[in-house]
Formats: sequence, C-alpha cells, structure tokens
Amino acid sequence: MASYEERAARRPDKFGRQRAQFEHNKARILATQTVCGICGKTVDRSFKFPHPLSPSIDHIIPVDKGGHPSDIANLQLAHLCCNRFKSDKLTERVKLDSRPELISNRVLPQVIDWKKI
Repeated sequence: MASYEERAARRPDKFGRQRAQFEHNKARILATQTVCGICGKTVDRSFKFPHPLSPSIDHIIPVDKGGHPSDIANLQLAHLCCNRFKSDKLTERVKLDSRPELISNRVLPQVIDWKKI
C-alpha cells in the first residue's frame, strides 16, 4: 500500500494539472460559503491553520474514491477538524429495495460539536 506522501504526490489537485483550477475554485468557495458542509455550523474565518476550526476545502466524494479533484461541484467548505474526521469516508442511503445508494457526506450525523472540545 502506498504511503500518504506517495498518494499525495500523485494527486492532481496538489501537484498536478488540476492545481490551478483547484486553487481558483478554493478561492470562490472561501469567498461565498460560510457554513461547514459536514457539521452544518458556521465556519469562523478568523481561525488560521492549524486551528481545528479553521476553514478548509473538503472533497465531497474523495479523490481516492473517484471524485473529481478540482470540480467546484465536488468541493465544499468545512472545518479542518470535520474534514479530517470525515477523511475519505462515504455514506450510504438505503432505499426501499434494500440496495444501498452512494451519496455524499452531506448526510453524516452531526455527532461532534467541536466547539465544546
């Protein structure tokens, strides 16, 4: 299995051809969105990295799971801690016919209130 550094080096949104588009879309998201797409709480822009509540950009469908690395429809604002907690997880919604439907992380339960930590 490839190490984290090896996987990150292969990611087109970090070092490859998608970098410029990712940065452009990141700026658009930071300028227009105010709510964490994972926990649903307001993101305070006064916090800076590495503060757990600092703003970060989350891939709704992780790049490792086939999500587009720089498409704005696959990016959302998130707290750094929420983004790290989510990691590369996807959630499933069960239909009436009992076959799971793959959906985004927007329906993750809001089980952690990071401001109380």
